[in-house]
Amino acid sequence: MTSSLPANTLVTGATGLIGSHVVRYLLSLGAPVSALYRPQNGYGLLTDVADQLTWVEGDVLDIPSLEAAIRPGCDVIHCAAIVSFVPKDRARMEQINVEGTANIVNVCLMAGVRKLAYLSSVASLGRPESKGNVPGQPVVITEDQKWEDSPLNSAYAKTKYRAELEVWRGSAEGLPVVMVNPSIVLGEGDWTRSSTQLIKYVYDEKRFYTEGDINYVDVLDVAEAIVKLLHSEVVDQRFILNAGALPYHDFLTRLAEALGKRPPSIRVPPGVAKVLASLEAARSFITGTSPLITQETARSASHRYYYPGEQITQLIDFQYRPLNVTIQRIASQVKRTESI
Repeated sequence: MTSSLPANTLVTGATGLIGSHVVRYLLSLGAPVSALYRPQNGYGLLTDVADQLTWVEGDVLDIPSLEAAIRPGCDVIHCAAIVSFVPKDRARMEQINVEGTANIVNVCLMAGVRKLAYLSSVASLGRPESKGNVPGQPVVITEDQKWEDSPLNSAYAKTKYRAELEVWRGSAEGLPVVMVNPSIVLGEGDWTRSSTQLIKYVYDEKRFYTEGDINYVDVLDVAEAIVKLLHSEVVDQRFILNAGALPYHDFLTRLAEALGKRPPSIRVPPGVAKVLASLEAARSFITGTSPLITQETARSASHRYYYPGEQITQLIDFQYRPLNVTIQRIASQVKRTESI
């Protein structure tokens, strides 16, 4: 840890799954925290600790509000982003993920912040087609992976890649930065959003599962890692955050057992998954709800990837939580919610 920490840390995307846990971790350290938020969205997952931090009204697309929120010498943890695989969200993702990150970087440079920590994703590393790899073995993607255009790269992945370019531009212009690339983040949150939909899927006893593996990391580990890196001497580096990987069926079965639910039992081949995606698109259009599967997610369902996450454990004091600990904590939270 560095000896001189900032008087304040500003967190964007603070009310979401990862951002809220980042805020809670900072508060547990006794650090003063400010959160950029839009009043119409409320305090989200931080309602119970809302009085313990400073709320700053603003938006990553509103530069004057960023200039008021980002002060000289402070730290900034940029978590705000849109995660979606639905075509109608692509323009908004481009705005928030890319333009919003560029705005954060520019204001940080002008203000002279102490350090910027950026929450990216393993998606930004790209998904190259597996030609030339050993059949049946996952494609291994490390921090050194160079982006390759591929039909397996989602629109979300492309926006996160372009957002990273803005962060590295800031680094080249003298901004101290550090970056984390988590895999699928597991934790307690809004069941209707992002990776937490997996919990609802199992809770609702859906019957189907796809081929392929899930790479996973606990949201508590993501929060701890990004804050520890922010407070360390490490600069201008990225770190994959991934505790492990296992087949989707095995993961969903373990989660179902912890929740006391029936696990998915019907495997969906890739070709069928694409058909289901088309049907889901039609259902989504009619009902106005988000589809459970899209063409993008169906396209990558049969491909296996592995993201080694050990590099960070070799550089700072950090270890991943075991999957069974994460699953049991999530299941306990779900059961407490049921009893209310």
